[in-house]
Amino acid sequence: MNDFPFAIVGFDLDGTFLDTSADLTAAVNHALGSAGRSLLSIEQVKPMIGGGAKHMLEQGMAATGGCQAAELQVLYRQLLDYYETNISTHSQPFPGALKALDELDGMHVKVAIVTNKFESFAVKLLTELGFLDRFMTVIGGDTMGPGRAKPAADPILEMIDRCGGGRTAFVGDSIYDIMAAKNAGIANVACSFGFLMQPVGELNADAVIDHYDELIPTLRRIGA
Repeated sequence: MNDFPFAIVGFDLDGTFLDTSADLTAAVNHALGSAGRSLLSIEQVKPMIGGGAKHMLEQGMAATGGCQAAELQVLYRQLLDYYETNISTHSQPFPGALKALDELDGMHVKVAIVTNKFESFAVKLLTELGFLDRFMTVIGGDTMGPGRAKPAADPILEMIDRCGGGRTAFVGDSIYDIMAAKNAGIANVACSFGFLMQPVGELNADAVIDHYDELIPTLRRIGA
């Protein structure tokens, strides 16, 4: 008999399941470079990730001379076009992530992705990397409609519904992830290795993991 405490485990995508920092940085720099702006390092871009592509670019522009609405729209299109074409060049799962999915699958736990990336981009990325069929559903930042992305509870509740219901935990690396889980009233785990906008302790998650090897034991502990 399976004694695992959760029927569903959801994952954020960027900075949680996948390290997409190199490809996102390349897209930001493509847009900034097209406007003659200075380029940013991966470490500079990482804290900008999590709130969607436009939010990331706004912060990148703010760091390289300021962000005006008209220029933002032009550079945003440049960023999206470049990223869509080069979405999976350097992205890969964080160490231990696939092993954790295997363990959850072995316990018949349903897994899903809830991201603030556009749903079409998330599906394309997971498809190109060969991981799409590992997840029961993928919910993007635009799936639920305007104003209903994380930190709203809506995409988390939709994930639970699509997965058939049951006790759920969510794993993420940003305040958007942890707040969405809290707003949905479910258990949550923060990844210290993700694209942190602030010290991981300030997220006030139910638990923190430093490596995916810790995920299953941590979920058992907080679910007890």
